[in-house]
Amino acid sequence: MTLTLEHVTVDAADAGKLAQFWAQLLDRTVDPEANEYFATVGRGEGAHPVLMFIQVPDKTPGKNSIHLDLVADDWTEQIARAVALGAEHVADYDEYGTKWTTLRDPEGNLFDIGCGM
Repeated sequence: MTLTLEHVTVDAADAGKLAQFWAQLLDRTVDPEANEYFATVGRGEGAHPVLMFIQVPDKTPGKNSIHLDLVADDWTEQIARAVALGAEHVADYDEYGTKWTTLRDPEGNLFDIGCGM
């Protein structure tokens, strides 16, 4: 038997609100049962992995240990779009033959958007 990645789970203060940010960024929909305690993105569309957001009383301080790496051919436009949706631009990198930008979602979780070209 092999393992399959089913969900990427994100701790949140408001699960529904954070799910909405990620759904807009990824051009997906928030699944209908979403609320401030629990929300998923992509399950109804058959996406894998499904993004799952769960309200937790205290998030672990410091850097999140897991983050999403996204890629796009129009990466500068996608970075601007993420910022317009509420992300914070952290830094740009050009290392190891790869270009990417690190951002923070509205609750401070880091994620990267890389150049797909």
